[in-house]
Amino acid sequence: MYMTSRLAVALLATTALNAPGLALAQEGAPAAPADETAAPAASDPTSVEPQEEQEAPEVSIPGADIVVTGRRDANISKSSNQVVSVLTTAEIARTGEGNIAGALGRVTGLSVVGSGYVYVRGLGDRYSLALLNGSPLPSPEPLKRVVPLDIFPSNVIASSLVQKSYSVNYPGEFGGGVINLTTRAVPRERFLTIGAGISGDSETTGQLGYTYYGSKSDWTGFDNGSRDVPPALKSFFASGDRISSGTVNTRAIASEFFNRHNSVVQRVPKMYPNSSVNLSAGDSFMVGDVNVGLIAAAGYSNRWNTREATQQNSFSSDLSTLETDFRRVSTQNRIVVNGLFGLGLEFGKNRVSWTSLYIRDTVKQARLGIGRRQGGTADFLQQDTRWFERQLIDTQIVGEVELMDGLELDVRGTYANSQREAPFETFFEYVRTNAAADPFGAVFVNRLRGGNSGNATISFSDLNEDLWAGSADLSWKASSGLGLSIGGAWSDTRRYNSRRDFLVRANSLPSGVEVLRPDVLLSPAVINAFNIGLIEGNEGNPVFDATLRNWAGYAKVNWQATDILSIDVGVRYEKAKQVVKPVEVFRVPGASTASTSLDNGYWLPAATLTWQMDTNKQFRVSASKTLARPQFRELIFQSYYDPESNRQYQGNPLLVDSQLYNGEARFEWYFAPEQRFSIAGFYKLIDKPIESYIAASVGDPTTSFANAPEAELWGGEIELVKYFDLFGLGGEKSFFATRRAVLVSNYTFTKSSLKVGRGDKTAVFGAASSIASDYFRNGTPLTGQSDHIVNLQLGIESTERLSQLTLLMTYASERVISRGLNGSPPQPDVIEKPGLRFDIVAREGIKIAGQELELKAEARNITGRSHIEYQQSNGNRIDTNSYKEGRSFSLSASLKF
Repeated sequence: MYMTSRLAVALLATTALNAPGLALAQEGAPAAPADETAAPAASDPTSVEPQEEQEAPEVSIPGADIVVTGRRDANISKSSNQVVSVLTTAEIARTGEGNIAGALGRVTGLSVVGSGYVYVRGLGDRYSLALLNGSPLPSPEPLKRVVPLDIFPSNVIASSLVQKSYSVNYPGEFGGGVINLTTRAVPRERFLTIGAGISGDSETTGQLGYTYYGSKSDWTGFDNGSRDVPPALKSFFASGDRISSGTVNTRAIASEFFNRHNSVVQRVPKMYPNSSVNLSAGDSFMVGDVNVGLIAAAGYSNRWNTREATQQNSFSSDLSTLETDFRRVSTQNRIVVNGLFGLGLEFGKNRVSWTSLYIRDTVKQARLGIGRRQGGTADFLQQDTRWFERQLIDTQIVGEVELMDGLELDVRGTYANSQREAPFETFFEYVRTNAAADPFGAVFVNRLRGGNSGNATISFSDLNEDLWAGSADLSWKASSGLGLSIGGAWSDTRRYNSRRDFLVRANSLPSGVEVLRPDVLLSPAVINAFNIGLIEGNEGNPVFDATLRNWAGYAKVNWQATDILSIDVGVRYEKAKQVVKPVEVFRVPGASTASTSLDNGYWLPAATLTWQMDTNKQFRVSASKTLARPQFRELIFQSYYDPESNRQYQGNPLLVDSQLYNGEARFEWYFAPEQRFSIAGFYKLIDKPIESYIAASVGDPTTSFANAPEAELWGGEIELVKYFDLFGLGGEKSFFATRRAVLVSNYTFTKSSLKVGRGDKTAVFGAASSIASDYFRNGTPLTGQSDHIVNLQLGIESTERLSQLTLLMTYASERVISRGLNGSPPQPDVIEKPGLRFDIVAREGIKIAGQELELKAEARNITGRSHIEYQQSNGNRIDTNSYKEGRSFSLSASLKF
């Protein structure tokens, strides 16, 4: 169930604040105009004749024949040898989405789950491969190896290609599909664009929210140094000592942890609106016979989001009793800073480009919660303050060179670094017993002894990942109907992951001290006066190193066997060594065996047969073998709390690779320029898929991972893109004379199931059982898979200038996002109910003093659809993480010079 009002939490917290105890709160890139892509009906005598050959969107991928801008058929989906969908700049702009993940959610068979993770045909983000200009990307997320796509602002992306059928020029980790983002390179004309926007939502803007001071530079997304590791803690880390040895002066360390800047949550009666600014510029000029292009882009956004969530869990199989029942209000301030610089050289049919991308995504979070445990009468008041810094730096060089007529060389090299720092994650829990016999039963107290006596913890985590990668692809057009390609690729990924958790403990506190607010309770004077110390929560495996080295080579043939039949067939050999091991940070070594070493090689064949039924119709059949490796976080035997999902995670070092066997049949009809109809069916068999399961632990359940024996996934999808000329509605001088209606629709049906037999085994680190049915149930769907996904865009737009009004509808049916607790009988799974959402986007271009001004207005989630996660067993239902998302509205403008 939902909280009746955010004020309910605020009033409960205020009761504590007004008592002499807890003081938790104080008062205090533009798209091309529509006419560039218009396709008016030929019968309309007043319509503009379509261009004979449209320029293809800018796409850069390894070892393919659609690499160079403008040299191929503009309709890449039709001319490609594989099943691909391409979002152009204009299509991204029509959706109005501010980041590329939102725009990709409109592509057939794709859905966005959580914070920017794209699921392809119901397969989780582990089965999606993300590339930037054909090169791999590291992830700044500790739980993921794939990068969250919501950190890519749409104004730095020239196109997004989604390929769902495997071809061997791509890495073998291709389960559901590949998403290749191409950044802007050589501009065709000089431009300068300046934009700004303002937005808000009904649950956040102007409503009650929470924050904490942090530092005076937090609004920039950069800390001013106040969150640097304190001197005493830095010395402790360098010493290699264990707190459990009893030789560490923990009072000195604890005295530097808590202060009024990081430990006092402040109430904001009316939260601020969101704002954003962006700038992009480019130019090209000739130096001799070389066309030199320069492009630069920068952006800044500052967004606030408040969620009022019901978060419950149960350990009983029928959910009849609650283990925890909390109402939590959290406010996130998300600041994104991005920059891009590109240098391109074009000479003849050759191109060399250098692109550098910088993205910094910072989240500042304050959260208050109140609830009860195990059906008791005591109230627990919780406070969290967090600061998450995610940063991605990527620089890459791409060379696309024609060595001789029919022989092309494609060379790529990249270095990328991703970081995630989360210093000073603080958590406090105060308890109000509500017992008449307790002299302090009416106020919240924190005795710092754990359990029902109050708690205080602080964590410091750091992730750094470096990626080096290179590839070379040689393509030879042996004849008009025969093309041969060979290539090789290498990548080296290294991740360092550290998480140090500290629990604050006191033997005894005098009456009155235990009711102080956090920064006073743990001030240096109180810590030293009452001998308050620290316990390190994980002395076994606080730091891990992880590496993944990959070598691959492939050969591919594309043969036009007859006038109507073409074959694209190839094989890739890929060998990878993946190692995850704990780093010994203490002088007295531990005895941890929580390490992983996977050293495997695979032959990965792929073939696509295309029957060109006529000039506009074709039928494809494809088959392939691909794989999915465990993600680093899934292998690391270290606890991690995800505030987004309210779940505790722990890795399993015994995971192994998954192998996928894929098949697809597809009919495509390109009945008019820019318009198409397609229908497809697909099937996947997955050997040893990695799935999550829930294990009981002290307090909240813990999510871990194991290899299920087998799974299968099958389904179909249908897509229609159609334009309707509106000229006949009112004559040549009417509003509709230069307007057309736009229909973009797609539907995906997917079914999946785990296959678990009586004698099947799995491996779980430290567990007593290896019986697969103790962790998974036969027939249950894969996590993250919706049976039905629908996208619909209905719009009206001008064929002569920028003027668009678009209604966007998305629907996703229920999907499993986490397993229920295993037992006899097991709990039902945790279900997310995305449901039906409606958005409206309006874009209008006007001329001001000869310059182009684009105005955009957006209304999102206009029906106020809520986020719902729940478990249900017969008549018993609990909400694991449910909240109102609210309706959002935005206005923006960009001026192009």
